Amino acid sequence: MDILQLIDRLEELFNDAKAVPFTHNVVVDEDRMLELIDQMRITIPEEVKKAQQVVAQRDRVMAQAQEEANRTLQLARDKADQLTQKDLIAQEAQRRADQIIAQARAEAEATRADTDNYVLDTLMQLQDQIAKVSNQVSNGIRMVQEDQMRKTGPVNVTDKAEK
Repeated sequence: MDILQLIDRLEELFNDAKAVPFTHNVVVDEDRMLELIDQMRITIPEEVKKAQQVVAQRDRVMAQAQEEANRTLQLARDKADQLTQKDLIAQEAQRRADQIIAQARAEAEATRADTDNYVLDTLMQLQDQIAKVSNQVSNGIRMVQEDQMRKTGPVNVTDKAEK
């Protein structure tokens, strides 16, 4: 029996009680009153125990929910940290790759410029040597022609080519 039923029975006992004339007092059945009080003493602790159990169970559920929420929050934070770290690592790797590419391009351009300068210098030296050789050849031809003219007289170069 629950406490509310016992309170209803107590109220019924009071309503059935005989009023003492000219006072606010009533006469109740002592045995029924004591029986109800005993039942209340038994029932109230049970009701309190049930309420305490419900409160304790609620506290356990709340603690478990809080613990699960904390675990979930920590997992989310850890995952966010991992993603942030991966993103930072990827950004750093991209920055480093861009730096390496820029450096390689600069070195390639410098090498290309050095190569162009070397080729230009070599070709200019070759041109000078060719000019010297050409001058020497021209001088040699002129000397041979002068020598021939002195020995034989004027020789027509075109006559030689026809022979």
